Amino acid sequence: MKLSARQIAEHLGGDIVGNPDVLVSSPARIEYGKSGNICFLANPKYEKYLYSTGASIVLVNRSFTPKESVKATMIAVDDAYQAVADLLEYFSQLKKSRHKGNPLSRFFSFTRRLKGRIGRGSWVADFVVVEKGARVGRDCQIHPQVYIGENVTIGDNVTIYPGVKIYHDCVIGNNCILHAGCVIGADGFGFAPREDGSYKKIQQTGNVVLEDDVELGANTCVDRATMGSTIIHKGVKLDDLVMIAHNVEVGANTVMAGMCGVAGSTHIGEGCTFGGQCGIGGHIYIAPNTTLAAKTGLMRDWKTPGQNLMGYPAMPYMQYMRAYSVFKKNGEK
Repeated sequence: MKLSARQIAEHLGGDIVGNPDVLVSSPARIEYGKSGNICFLANPKYEKYLYSTGASIVLVNRSFTPKESVKATMIAVDDAYQAVADLLEYFSQLKKSRHKGNPLSRFFSFTRRLKGRIGRGSWVADFVVVEKGARVGRDCQIHPQVYIGENVTIGDNVTIYPGVKIYHDCVIGNNCILHAGCVIGADGFGFAPREDGSYKKIQQTGNVVLEDDVELGANTCVDRATMGSTIIHKGVKLDDLVMIAHNVEVGANTVMAGMCGVAGSTHIGEGCTFGGQCGIGGHIYIAPNTTLAAKTGLMRDWKTPGQNLMGYPAMPYMQYMRAYSVFKKNGEK
């Protein structure tokens, strides 16, 4: 797949400085750009690479004026950083449209029963299992070795990568992306202690609901609710190896970096940001737009929105830094 500077400029609404017919097939970082690559310059500290890069095309801001001659064709846009995000999405869409997949996997157990349950434009790879009552929307991509349980509902334009497991009765919204190894709807961690020291399993009868535009990283797990639903609201982005326990509710447009863990029945407000390896206690409330630094541990309600927290137990960032200065001085004695 190759795109010309002219095609890219038309797509992005940019102005070409150089050869409009030069072709590129892949994006790259400007410092490593080679012939056939398209790069971008948004941060002035990388300007020096513009004059030495081997890339064929470079996206730049309209306000930028080069100090030296530039070998590459430049495309001037309003915002180079935003333009490269649009361009990467454009490349991805073109790649998807070229993919040749089976309209129905030949490894279905009940292929006849699935007629009408796979939406138009969707493709399903080999070694996929779709159980009775499950429905897949339009323009979806279901990669090999995916399991879709009974009565699962999957919206339109959903991409499910290899090895994803979606248990029965779960709901996946439109435009979601589930990366390899995700498990959606496994039983929540619910056990009642007995007098003899053993544990009785508490049946988990609910489901998981992912709303539209949710993306889950590789090997991320979202457990089903004991009753009701574990809900991941619209626009949430979870990194690899994130654990969301039963009956949790994650507010819209919240993002979590890798290895975060959220215990059961916690309510997270919208627009929150969690750094890597954060630990969140169960049955607590976290206000909207709360930011947790990496490895923060929050074990109680946090009701003040828009604060930056750090440490274990979590406290406001500046309070933590003052406390840390005391720890450090004492440790030096």
